[in-house]
Amino acid sequence: MTILAVGDVPALTTDQMREVDRIMIEDLGIDLLRMMENAGRNLAWLSRQRFSPDSVTVLAGSGGNGGGGLVAARHLINRGVAVTVVLAGDLGEVPAEQAGMLRQMGARFEDDPVDADLVIDALIGYSLSGDPHGRPGELIEWANHQPSPVLALDVPSGLDTATGLIGDPCVRATATMTLALPKVGLEFAPTVVGELYLADISVPGSVYQAFGIQLVDPFGEGSVVSITL
Repeated sequence: MTILAVGDVPALTTDQMREVDRIMIEDLGIDLLRMMENAGRNLAWLSRQRFSPDSVTVLAGSGGNGGGGLVAARHLINRGVAVTVVLAGDLGEVPAEQAGMLRQMGARFEDDPVDADLVIDALIGYSLSGDPHGRPGELIEWANHQPSPVLALDVPSGLDTATGLIGDPCVRATATMTLALPKVGLEFAPTVVGELYLADISVPGSVYQAFGIQLVDPFGEGSVVSITL
């Protein structure tokens, strides 16, 4: 796996990442389902490469972040991993499609999380506003009080990607796999980010040029790279 320093790739603000997603979907026609598939496939790959789990509990939120976790669950099941999925609430349209695929496969869904070799945090992405509460907050607390490693998707749930402010509660991840480019707040919170990885979700370099970012492709040797904080 390629290893880069945090300064080797530019970081995006939360507003810039929202604009990247908008351009991808509205201008280029690369819809959320496709980006979600790329994210989840890479997350499943990193789960196996880094942690080699026989069992995984996926904590999935209602939005795109949760959908990526559900994609990872599907790929892990296909590789013979015992996966339990815990939903934090009602799913949006696209994540609900992913959950439907899993249910057709006979995947295990539970109301409450169970111990596993690895926990995947796919509860809250970069759209966080304020401290987590309700069921997502309860699941974050659970993740922080169980002994297994935690792999967070895009950002540890509860971390403000714009400021690096650590919410109450906030997942304290063993590792975080962020998407497209690192988010600004990640480098300010290494104690909750853990090991940082960057995954390709097929964003063309031309999209970043809208922000004046000239990017040298970091994914030439693989779709996931390691970033040292």
